[in-house]
Amino acid sequence: MAQTHVESMPVNEAGASRSYRNYVLFILTLVYAFNFIDRQIIGILSPFIKADLGLDDAQLGWLKGIYFALLYTVMGIPIAWLADRYSRVNIIAISLTLWSGFTAASGLAANYMQLAIARIGVGIGEAGGSPPSHSIISDLFPKEKRAGALAIYSLGIPFGVMLAFFASAFFLQGGSADWRTVMYSVGIPGILLAVLLKFTVKEPKRTATQESTEKSSEKPSVKASIKTLLKIPTWWGMALGISFGSFGNYAISTWIIDYYVRAFAGLDITQLLIVFGIINGTAYALGVWLGGYIADRWGKHNKKAYALLPAIALIIGVPAFYISLQVQDLWLSVGLMALLLFTSGSYLGPSFAMAQTLAPLNVRAMSTALFFFVLNIIALGGGPTLTGIISQALVPSLGETEALRQSLIYLVIPYALSIAVFLWTSTKIVKDWEMAEARGL
Repeated sequence: MAQTHVESMPVNEAGASRSYRNYVLFILTLVYAFNFIDRQIIGILSPFIKADLGLDDAQLGWLKGIYFALLYTVMGIPIAWLADRYSRVNIIAISLTLWSGFTAASGLAANYMQLAIARIGVGIGEAGGSPPSHSIISDLFPKEKRAGALAIYSLGIPFGVMLAFFASAFFLQGGSADWRTVMYSVGIPGILLAVLLKFTVKEPKRTATQESTEKSSEKPSVKASIKTLLKIPTWWGMALGISFGSFGNYAISTWIIDYYVRAFAGLDITQLLIVFGIINGTAYALGVWLGGYIADRWGKHNKKAYALLPAIALIIGVPAFYISLQVQDLWLSVGLMALLLFTSGSYLGPSFAMAQTLAPLNVRAMSTALFFFVLNIIALGGGPTLTGIISQALVPSLGETEALRQSLIYLVIPYALSIAVFLWTSTKIVKDWEMAEARGL
């Protein structure tokens, strides 16, 4: 990590060319895609890991959720503190190298404990990805384009998941290849991307208006930064809204392959992986992009749009998810699941934009880190883990297939909470936006 203050390069909205800004956004989006390749891969490979290492659903739930999420969330705060002071490009490059290396090392695990340690390592590395990336994007794009830019960045999620599915389908070859090969194949390229990032992206100048230049040069303590953010109702509302929604999405993304393998015996696993890869790269990606685009367009006339849009989208998608777990036709179920993915992608751009827009200039990386702390403790730590624990608890009475189905059905509860919180936030957002403008965006 850089030990001295860096000289900020004169790269900002006024000085950087559009092509360069778009290039940086592309590279950061690709980094985020690798973030989700490495995060998602264990959920895709779950049936093979379960069979190879003899694990139960509760053990898998810990691997998919809390082992990864705990240090991922804890490390995010100090890394964001560094990102508000030192080279964000260096932080991202080091972090990408770290999490990619641990992903490759996961393929060497001979038992449950070794795999758990590797997952913890992946989580520590990934903590240094999004906070500095969000901060860089916010310095390169003005506030009226931030939701759109951050929505494009968020496309790293569906594209990363898509690539994880495709890599698994290619290397597993219907189950004839070892899951360890997949770990190597998705981990090593991330290290090469870190080198490309380091040598082609310059550290941007931190944005400041004339009125806030002096304030932004002050470096508040972690405690002061957190106190400032927690006083903003909309910040809390968007953080909890995305957290409850992502509780369901993370649980589904890490358990859905297990469910389909159990519920539809004899299915072609390679075909299923390819289909889910396509769905994530199309339906989910389109939902993510449209969420940011529509929020920016609608938000010009009504700031409530940033919270209303996610609520409306989930009201459409959640019933489709519930029905998908009831039908007996595999592809009808997959199609309904695709509708949930399309609609749930809509909250990413608006939520991340609010985390940046409502935060004071000198705590933007901290805002994203704290945002992700709330999001990942609830969603990433809770969703996959609790789903696995509940499923394992129900196995004696329901059997493995019905136990997992029932534990997935319970996800309707956090989705409903997400809708309620987004609707509440829509009543607070106008006032908070005006206060942010008053202190200088």
